[in-house]
Amino acid sequence: MKAASQLTRRDFLKTASAATLSALAAGRARQVRANDAEEKIKPTAHTVIVLWLAGGVAHTETFDPKRYTPFEKGLKPEQVLSTFPAIDTAVDPIKLTQGFERLAKVMDRGALIRSYTAGDLGFILHSRHQFHWHTGYAPPQTVACPHIGSVIARTLGPLNPAVPAFIDIGQRFDVGEGEELKAFHTAGFLGSEYGPFLIPHPNQAAESVRPPAGMTPGRFEDRNKFYRKLAAASPVGRHGSEYQRESLARSMDNAHRLLSSPAAKAFDLSLEPRESVQKYLPEGFDAAKLSAAQVRDGSYEAQTVGRFGLGCLLARRLAEVGARFIEVTSEYIPFLNWDTHEHGHTRMVAMKQQVDGPISQLVLDLEARGLLDRTLIVVASEFSRDMLVEGKPDNIVKHQVQVPDTITDIKHYGMHRHFTDAGGVLLFGGGIKRGHLHGVTADERPCRTLKDRVVIEDLHATIYRAMGISPKLAYEIEQRPFYVTRDGLGKPILSLFA
Repeated sequence: MKAASQLTRRDFLKTASAATLSALAAGRARQVRANDAEEKIKPTAHTVIVLWLAGGVAHTETFDPKRYTPFEKGLKPEQVLSTFPAIDTAVDPIKLTQGFERLAKVMDRGALIRSYTAGDLGFILHSRHQFHWHTGYAPPQTVACPHIGSVIARTLGPLNPAVPAFIDIGQRFDVGEGEELKAFHTAGFLGSEYGPFLIPHPNQAAESVRPPAGMTPGRFEDRNKFYRKLAAASPVGRHGSEYQRESLARSMDNAHRLLSSPAAKAFDLSLEPRESVQKYLPEGFDAAKLSAAQVRDGSYEAQTVGRFGLGCLLARRLAEVGARFIEVTSEYIPFLNWDTHEHGHTRMVAMKQQVDGPISQLVLDLEARGLLDRTLIVVASEFSRDMLVEGKPDNIVKHQVQVPDTITDIKHYGMHRHFTDAGGVLLFGGGIKRGHLHGVTADERPCRTLKDRVVIEDLHATIYRAMGISPKLAYEIEQRPFYVTRDGLGKPILSLFA
């Protein structure tokens, strides 16, 4: 096997596929009891919403302002630390960057981590770091690692039996690196019933919970029975363990039950008042365009510019009816969205417009409904970015993004290289302190973590603790324990809790 530092995209796919086949053969994963002290954790949240800013969000351009350098031709890259000026927030010690004016107003409801450090995975691939963030384990692994949402779904079960415990909104798999992304959008060895209920287009969510138009209930039931027969004859049905076959059957039963549940209305954004929808859309886009037919068909401008906002609105509706874990992604597509290999500044302006309003509105809406205290919102990305440093200053990897010696074009103004030694994570609700700042980074390049470093197993341990789950909890698979944080070593950041 190649060393992790040499792992290519092809190697990643091979190992992920092998782990998936291993999962099909696995039997029921038995939960291994943590010690009594760990088992008595009192939860501070009953729902998690992850807002995933996929592609690598530069911390100095967003949540950790540094010296601002306006654009002019002839700049040297080493002169540029931030392409946005700092702005004040509702909390005096906390500053954000221009473009986050609405988020700034709700920072008194949450905590900001400035010292998240991504894993040392060698040659940087976005999909590998996203795998690491979502599972807590660096690929390759010999077992199919479950997504953190699947762990929570399996450990705690659904809040509402009619609503999928784990719902993923906004990521398509027919775009670049789709196969690699599938590797962690799974329950792995835990079984299909704990995997994500996938909604690629939030505006079409209602279509996923109703029979096809014109199909009678009887015909739909016949089709469901036929589908179950096909599933039994699939590779999973022929080669999977009895537990995996039963888990697949239960996942289909769960999906079928949702169709006849009143909770299915939560998926239908056309039922949301127009003025409410407007608050989740980018400035300048008119919610009047969102007729019932347009929401159903997806034939409107917001399919692109408003997808993340509509995803956040859908997440709020699903949290209200009892979803346990919801992830909304701005969607990872190589060289688009937050993956700013060029046009770093101008792309960042557009991306801030897409997420600033929806994130802050979600916080306000949950608070108004009395749900914020029991809902943990996590805003995160796989790593940060810098103009010069690829990886970490003391562990520099191959320069994967080229930056000219002199900036003469606006497309080179902004953060382009992948930086892993600092990064921002926002936390709201769920027992987290309000107006709290955690971690310190250097004011000059390299803007690395200086104090209170946070790694993925500790961030996961913090999320699990909020949900009342021990970071030492393990599931026995292949006669050995698989811990929900790496080797059970995750330590919750207790200073973040109120």
